[in-house]
Amino acid sequence: MSFRLAAYAVCIRDERVLLAHYVASTGERHWTLPGGKVEHAEDPFDAVIREVAEETGYEAVVERLLGVDSRVIPAAEAWLRIEHQNVGIFYRVRVVGGTPRPEPNGQTIESVWTPLPDVARLRRSAVVDVGLALALTLPSTGHVDPVPVVGLVQH
Repeated sequence: MSFRLAAYAVCIRDERVLLAHYVASTGERHWTLPGGKVEHAEDPFDAVIREVAEETGYEAVVERLLGVDSRVIPAAEAWLRIEHQNVGIFYRVRVVGGTPRPEPNGQTIESVWTPLPDVARLRRSAVVDVGLALALTLPSTGHVDPVPVVGLVQH
């Protein structure tokens, strides 16, 4: 089994959420939250700020921890064809500066402030639904029910 610890930014302003348009090496595209892998010895709090800057060009500050999501992706559905566990730490962040741009030498081709009602119509990563559920409900446990990966929702 492979394992990944990731930090994700949920940035909502004026009923819009900041989404990153991701293009995989296979050419597949989907929308996701800014965020990604926590590097060795890196604090997830620092990682989410770094990832927002790298992927979007924005400077952000963390407002609060929203929660944690852990999901196991079966080998048949995982990119490397081995069972994979992703543990995501979700933070509410606020943009405080910067200029939006594509990720230099990366896989994020654009970042867009997307109206919340439009998210349901997008091909998107499950982390979008988890992050929005955490941000909009603020569960005291910091945990929401698993998001089914069906239709437009991807791993």
